[in-house]
Amino acid sequence: MRRPERTAYERHAPDPRVVERALADSVQSVFWLDDLGATTTYDELTASTRADLTIVGGGYLGLWAALHARRRDPGRRVVLLEARTIGWAASGRNGGFCEASLTHGEDNGRNRWPDELDTLGRLGRDNLAGFEEDVRDLGIDAEWERTGMLSVAVEEHQVDWLRGDEHFLGREEVRAEVDSPLFLAGALEPDDTALVHPARLAAGLARVAADLGVEVHEQSAVTDVRRRGRQVAVSTDRAVVTADHVVLATNVFPSLLRRNRLMTVPVYDYVLMTEPLSAEQRASIGWSGRQGLGDLANQFHYSRLTRDGRILWGGYDAIYPTGGRVAARHEDRPASHARLASHFLATFPQLEDVRFSHRWAGAIDTCTQFTAFYGLSHDGQVAHAAGFTGLGVGATRFAAEVLLDLLAGEQTERTSLRMVRERPLPFPPEPLASVGINLTRWSLDRADHRRGRRNAFLRALDAAGLGFDS
Repeated sequence: MRRPERTAYERHAPDPRVVERALADSVQSVFWLDDLGATTTYDELTASTRADLTIVGGGYLGLWAALHARRRDPGRRVVLLEARTIGWAASGRNGGFCEASLTHGEDNGRNRWPDELDTLGRLGRDNLAGFEEDVRDLGIDAEWERTGMLSVAVEEHQVDWLRGDEHFLGREEVRAEVDSPLFLAGALEPDDTALVHPARLAAGLARVAADLGVEVHEQSAVTDVRRRGRQVAVSTDRAVVTADHVVLATNVFPSLLRRNRLMTVPVYDYVLMTEPLSAEQRASIGWSGRQGLGDLANQFHYSRLTRDGRILWGGYDAIYPTGGRVAARHEDRPASHARLASHFLATFPQLEDVRFSHRWAGAIDTCTQFTAFYGLSHDGQVAHAAGFTGLGVGATRFAAEVLLDLLAGEQTERTSLRMVRERPLPFPPEPLASVGINLTRWSLDRADHRRGRRNAFLRALDAAGLGFDS
């Protein structure tokens, strides 16, 4: 058996002492939430009440659903229940990449819904444009930047993957955009990606929703959803909201619907944030276009600049915890953060003196089609969506409209999509899920160490429509 090749990040790994020094003063805390500072808080639900629409979940999906519901019908009484605080989970700790794609990339969309690819592309671009208009017109200070996305090849075999791209950049061209000795080629897509401050976006959406009359309640974890006569009762430990309709927007957390318990799994993603770079450090890497940045490996990295000149660096390790439970203990993983720091310093050796201020992690709601799935329950009175698989910043706005269409019983272009009408395959129960997911991760890592060649297991997943190539 041939010995696996080392990746570019391994071949150019810095001295471990440099990595240790860079991480020495970092705190395990989400930069975006810390940077948000004091913000509006919302009272716990303590008394039972009546609503036209109850929304469970105070992340992006729930907030967009609340906002759109009041826009459609300003007289509709909407109650939103959040288990902890607005945007504390994935919506407040992601990378802040807001993309036009609703299909987790063009290849995934073409493989699954080839006949609808053009429609899905148009709807995705329209959604991104609508997102930008909302941020502007509603006065949401989300630090919105329509920067585009720079995809880079760091291995010779990845260069060939980019050559047919209309936005192809050679070695000198890509390094003129962002200067790294690891970058061999790139493709700069200028229009379909924006960057946001995730926590500011969540806080802004909550403010707008509340201003429109939505009743927002934090620290109000929902324990049960069931029919009560012709209505649906949504229960917390202290109160019950009865409503005509319900939106479930709990994403990575265990579904309140038994039928969806195996539809998603939590995959932990790890992130670093540097201190603000000096003028000299910024000049050494270029990056004047402030594009989003990502490489082409199966275990990929993503990166972006913040408004105050920091670099966010995340990705690579995607860890499925044994048993598939969401828990804070999974967020502290020194080996993953050290690996990220090493890969960062291999990419930007000119930033050897950089220090990381924050390190954190978050759970991604992963499903087998890598895009959200949708559905109705309780005789059409409860709508749900989950499974955004790391690309929910933009797609949740679209999904909220889909859920409201479904609850209204409307036949729209959105609800007619196969992506909306069909359910993906569920994951197997434990312990099979752990075995299969970890075998997939091992195989993807092996492919990255063998010039992208996929083994028999990955090829079988590809043939079954379960291949992960993003």
